[in-house]
Amino acid sequence: MIGYYGHHLGVGHVRRAAVIAAEAETPVVGFSTESAPVGWTDRWVRLPDDADVVEPATRDVTAGGTLHWVPRGHAGLRGRMELIGRELAKGEIRVMVVDVSVEVSVFARLYGIPVVIMAQPGERDDRPHRLAYDLADRLLAPWPDIMPLQGPQRWMDKTVYLGAFSRFDGRSPTTPGPGRRVLALWGSGGLDISAEHISDAAAATTEWHWEVFGPPLPGAVDRPNLTWRGWVDDIWPSLCAADVVVTHAGLNALADVAAARRPAVVIPQARPYGEQRATAAMLDGNGIAVVATRWPDPEQWPELLRRAKVHGGTEWSRWSSGDGAARAAAVLDDLATRTFAY
Repeated sequence: MIGYYGHHLGVGHVRRAAVIAAEAETPVVGFSTESAPVGWTDRWVRLPDDADVVEPATRDVTAGGTLHWVPRGHAGLRGRMELIGRELAKGEIRVMVVDVSVEVSVFARLYGIPVVIMAQPGERDDRPHRLAYDLADRLLAPWPDIMPLQGPQRWMDKTVYLGAFSRFDGRSPTTPGPGRRVLALWGSGGLDISAEHISDAAAATTEWHWEVFGPPLPGAVDRPNLTWRGWVDDIWPSLCAADVVVTHAGLNALADVAAARRPAVVIPQARPYGEQRATAAMLDGNGIAVVATRWPDPEQWPELLRRAKVHGGTEWSRWSSGDGAARAAAVLDDLATRTFAY
């Protein structure tokens, strides 16, 4: 059996779990604060939340800088580890995938279980990340090898570059119809922009119609050429219908855009460890998409959209070959069938 921990911040971790589990030959038990993703067929362990900490400075949430989040005396943290430990102690889980948590990685390894960590871009040279990456048997990078993992050679020696993979892999992209359509795609990990930024961009490009997908923003109001869609379960038809996608540089959003092979303007958002900026820089340097380092001024948008449409989306094939989830599953199936001493 394979164990798979999916972090609850950002929907991408749990979605990745579902895509990989669907390709695996070995049964997968999922662990997360989030509910099981749509289509999950194996067992799912719903974990208590441990995020509500009052006066975190007094709770030593990092254990003196050795970990990322272990608040003292927190019932939710105890409950999470109890449920995970109960499953690990059965001896059925042969490999534990962690996407992502230093604490869960260390916990599983202390049970003598091989750990596979879903790597992240950016500079992961802080003490907790070094601990987790060092103890991992494998690091799976959900991007291609044109973006080398940042870190020492010992990490690179056990990294498997999967290429980007998406819940939409295997679907055939369709051709957009007449008109000029922008799809603005945002995730749940936080935004550096406001509804006013998007409204101003739409007002400066009246020949384009903008549709915005993602978390509701304060002050979001529909305009003649601007429609706020909110959260939509299946954005594939809208992705395929877009002439240009405007999105952040989160790996899962980029994987979805890559699956649809749509022209894109990528605008990295502020994240710890420079994660999105590192990804955007690699896309820019390899000519895969048009990249803006910050939200452009309104007068810059007409030329930016024109450039993206002319650039096209064919270069996304270098970012995503469409078989990344199957490659990840093959690595996990191999580790799960090996004989380890317990």
